[in-house]
Amino acid sequence: MPIDFHQWLTEFRENWRESPASATLQAGYYAYLGAWLTLTSHPRFQLGTNVYDRADEWDLLVVLDACRVDALRAVAPEYDFLPRPTAIGSMWSLGSASAEWLCKTFTTDHRAEIARTAYLSANPYVTKTFDDRIYAPPKAAPFGKLGRDPVDIEDFALLHPIYESHTSDRYDVVLPEAVTNATIAAGRNPDVDADRYIAHYMQPHKPYYAAALAADRDLTPAEGDPWSQLRCDAITTAEVRRSYLDTLRHALDSVGVLCSNIDAERVAITADHGEMLGTWRIGSHPTGCPHPEVKRVPWASTTATDEGTCEVPPLASRTEPPAERSVDEQLEALGYR
Repeated sequence: MPIDFHQWLTEFRENWRESPASATLQAGYYAYLGAWLTLTSHPRFQLGTNVYDRADEWDLLVVLDACRVDALRAVAPEYDFLPRPTAIGSMWSLGSASAEWLCKTFTTDHRAEIARTAYLSANPYVTKTFDDRIYAPPKAAPFGKLGRDPVDIEDFALLHPIYESHTSDRYDVVLPEAVTNATIAAGRNPDVDADRYIAHYMQPHKPYYAAALAADRDLTPAEGDPWSQLRCDAITTAEVRRSYLDTLRHALDSVGVLCSNIDAERVAITADHGEMLGTWRIGSHPTGCPHPEVKRVPWASTTATDEGTCEVPPLASRTEPPAERSVDEQLEALGYR
């Protein structure tokens, strides 16, 4: 999100020609967003818990993108590695969207811990945040400045952007097996000088591909863009929730493989943010939204042991950042405009 009053004003004028009401709403939202990010990124006004403030609880952090607390509790009985539903806790996230969570989590005041962290991510906002220094959706805000500076890519022991090489052409998302394989490879690689690992899965964020993958078919409109289908009443909230849970299950199947192929005495499973899933007629997770359904995330504790049941290829080297268009296309496929 560039901080540029003139760009913000120009975008407002251009949008005004098409729809004065829409232009006013967008301009007002981005003005609010600039103030929100400035205020809530300041240590004094931080709204949420940084995962590094709970660093004594994890050696491996599994981040399930857009995973709600009630969703993880609902499927927990199906997985031996998860605690019982009543033992799955929750906490307030630093963000209600990925870019907001990234820029508030990986900050210079945690540089020492980040320097010992291998972060393996399927989320394309990693490039926007740490390469391009863009911390929210790409429209301009008239003012705003982060209260704490995010780190650079070089500050991590390893930052591996899995989406650069493993985005599914068919489903426009990194499937969970790629994250699992990359994390196992990093954990077994003696050249990765890390004490902590973060595996950031894109599920259960849309697209809700689980049924399509099982049937070896393309996505339906309801699976690829459920929110537009929900707004026009082509599908019901109950149908969206079922598809969402099935996508979460597919990710957790892969997390189970990870927990059997990496050594980590303390594993925490959490999310960067939740999902509205139709509350207030909102499907997704707007940046700067304080609603508990996007700000509260699960916290489940377990353990992991490398039993050697899965052989994985070595990590590919990152030669150069991907083209901006490639990242933008991936973000658009995930619903970010």
